[in-house]
Amino acid sequence: MRFRRKRFGELTTDELYAILRLRVAVFVVEQHCPYMELDDLDQGAVHVWMEDEDGIQAYLRVMDRGVESEHVSIGRVIAVRRHQGLGSAILSEGVRAARECFRAGDVYLEAQAYARPFYERAGFRQVSEEFLMDGIPHVRMLLSATEPGASPAPRQPASDEGPRTKANPGC
Repeated sequence: MRFRRKRFGELTTDELYAILRLRVAVFVVEQHCPYMELDDLDQGAVHVWMEDEDGIQAYLRVMDRGVESEHVSIGRVIAVRRHQGLGSAILSEGVRAARECFRAGDVYLEAQAYARPFYERAGFRQVSEEFLMDGIPHVRMLLSATEPGASPAPRQPASDEGPRTKANPGC
């Protein structure tokens, strides 16, 4: 399993297709929620995913402050195989991307209400009452830069990933 991180313009057409196919399969089809998954926010996001020989196994996107909230935000969190640590791993990598790519302090997300305990275990805290988004209960959550879990441990790039430099920024 390897982590990948790219801006929209760096994605290959195959990568973009795989990401969008997964997101539609989960958020539109699986959850029976017809909504505009292609929301014009992907172009400014950093896309983070884990893949193996079978394809993308976990995904999220990171958006700069001012896009979804006053904070850098994480959204579209997906783990293909649940309860195997993929969600925790991709969330940690997403927080890392938020800090490295957007110099985030606090990190914001809007979680489906049923997933609140998952995000709380990662250090996020609920900062709103429950609200409906596209007919699904959500809560706003925030990971403070000063709370436990706010600074993921350093991760060495995968051997094929190379260092994060101007030639291979991933941001």
